Amino acid sequence: MDDSPSPLEQIRQRLALAVGENAVFDGWTPAAVDAAADAMGIDRAQARLAMPKEAARLIDVYIAGVDRAMAAEFPAERLAAMKIRARIRDMLWARFRIMEPAKEAVRRALATLAMPQNVALGTRLGWRTADVIWRLAGDTATDYNHYTKRLTLSGVYGSTLLAWMGDESEGSAATAAFLDRRIDNVMAFEKWKAGWRAGSINRPSLARFLGRLRYPPH
Repeated sequence: MDDSPSPLEQIRQRLALAVGENAVFDGWTPAAVDAAADAMGIDRAQARLAMPKEAARLIDVYIAGVDRAMAAEFPAERLAAMKIRARIRDMLWARFRIMEPAKEAVRRALATLAMPQNVALGTRLGWRTADVIWRLAGDTATDYNHYTKRLTLSGVYGSTLLAWMGDESEGSAATAAFLDRRIDNVMAFEKWKAGWRAGSINRPSLARFLGRLRYPPH
C-alpha cells in the first residue's frame, strides 16, 4: 500500500510553517493561507483547498509542521550520540527556534486554543507533540509510564512555551534557563519512578495487607 501523502497533503505540509509566519500579519485566516501560497509559489485555489478554513484547524496544521521540522533536525544517528536528557532538552529548544518567526502568531494561537470550544484540541496537540518527542528520544514504554512521561512533558513544554512568549532576553536566554530547570525536574521524576519500581518487589503489598485484615491467618 502506498503510504506517500496525497497531493493536497503535500501542499498542506509545504505551507504549514509559512502559514504561521504570515499569520503574524493576517491572523489565522485564509488571508494568511493566500500569502503563504504566494510566497511558496503555490496556486491560491489549491492552497485554500488543502488548508482548513477554521483558525483552530490552521493552528493544528502549523503545529504538525513544527513537529515535522523538529524531527527533521534529529535523525537517528544524531540522537544516538546524545543522552536522554539532551535529546529531550534539545528537541524542545529546537521548537522555539522554529517558531521564532511566527512568535506573535503563536501568541494568538494560544489564545485561540484557550477558548472553551478548542480546549480539547489544544490538549490533544500538546499530547501529540510530547508523544513525538518521546518516540524520537527512543521511548518504547507501553505501560502507565507511556502516559506519565507524555503528561509530564506536556506540562514542561506548556509552561516553557508561556515563559518564551514573555521572554525579551537576548537569544531567549531566560527561556533556556527555565527549560533547563524544568528538564532537570523531569529527569529527577523519571529517576524516582525507576527507583520506586526497582524497590517494589520488597515493598509491602497494600492489597495483601488489606486481605489479611479481612481474612486473618489461622
